[in-house]
Amino acid sequence: MAKGKYKEWLDPDNLKLLEGWARDGLTDKDIAANMGIVVSTLYDWKKKYSEISEALKKSKEAVDYKVENALLQSALAGNTTAQIFWLKNRRPDKWRDKQETKIEAGDNLAEAIEQAWLNRRNER
Repeated sequence: MAKGKYKEWLDPDNLKLLEGWARDGLTDKDIAANMGIVVSTLYDWKKKYSEISEALKKSKEAVDYKVENALLQSALAGNTTAQIFWLKNRRPDKWRDKQETKIEAGDNLAEAIEQAWLNRRNER
């Protein structure tokens, strides 16, 4: 581990640099490489030094919100791929590819399948 090297990353200017890298979409592995450390060291530092953790977290959240908003705008503008992605993730109970259907003991299998099909068709 790079002993003492973490101290330089607690400097406000270097924390801003970390924020910028996170906001630009770099992964933790990329950020660690830019810092001159291995990713496991970055994980350790994030656990030990809240300043580092918070700098990365708040910047990643900011860019995630921007992407969410762009996805929503794209879906609302008619992009069917964005619409499908949004619905599958926001409403998985209705829009996931695999639907769950319970069949109780004693149910007629053919009737249960027909009822499940009708229910699914009516939900759309």
